[in-house]
Amino acid sequence: QKVAFDFAAREMAPNMAEWDQKELFPVDVMRKAAQLGFGGVYIQTDVGGSGLSRLDTSVIFEALATGCTSTTAYISIHNMCAWMIDSFGNEEQRHKFCPPLCTMEKFASYCLTEPGSGSDAASLLTSAKKQGDHYILNGSKAFISGAGESDIYVVMCRTGGPGPKGISCIVVEKGTPGLSFGKKEKKVGWNSQPTRAVIFEDCAVPVANRIGSEGQGFLIAVRGLNGGRINIASCSLGCCPRLCHPHPRPPQCPEAVWRASGQ
Repeated sequence: QKVAFDFAAREMAPNMAEWDQKELFPVDVMRKAAQLGFGGVYIQTDVGGSGLSRLDTSVIFEALATGCTSTTAYISIHNMCAWMIDSFGNEEQRHKFCPPLCTMEKFASYCLTEPGSGSDAASLLTSAKKQGDHYILNGSKAFISGAGESDIYVVMCRTGGPGPKGISCIVVEKGTPGLSFGKKEKKVGWNSQPTRAVIFEDCAVPVANRIGSEGQGFLIAVRGLNGGRINIASCSLGCCPRLCHPHPRPPQCPEAVWRASGQ
């Protein structure tokens, strides 16, 4: 916790306003965070993760969010993507994708929401039709954090019939022909992480990039979100002291009084 607090105070808080105003994606600072183990907090150690618990993760993200909630929220999404590959991928996939994600040499985005399916995610329409040893993806995802900047896209798409059992999870790598991005969304906050649509037009992805079995995608998506919601809640909790006290504690004000006034 102290390491995360110190990093947030030293590397994030002094730059937070500039990142937001200029809409900067702080790659270098996030890679510094990864050197402390924050790129794969609850990822297994054999693929470069820190191997910490969900409770540890919550404490770390709360602490980091005191420096920049927006950037920490992206780091939490990146961790969630890495965890999904680590937990449901085979050994080859784990050792291919997880090490560069844990160092944040590569960044990850989670692709579930679509223009026509938000809360009812099981009705998603992005299709993945198998042709030989590839899936051909067509469709789009909306409001994807990190889109356009991330290198790895964990995509929920329809390989079967309607409903949750027809959904599979496929990793699409940046640079794959047929993968493109919409314009960067204008937001009232959280501008240190870009938000764009992710578009698939006859995008051919190897079958080897499917995480888990066909039809397991919705389960993987929900399992990821179960932890992701805790992560985002921790980020929100971490920014609360700054909302209560947007300015540093005056030297003449005792710490106990300052904290009590915020509460």
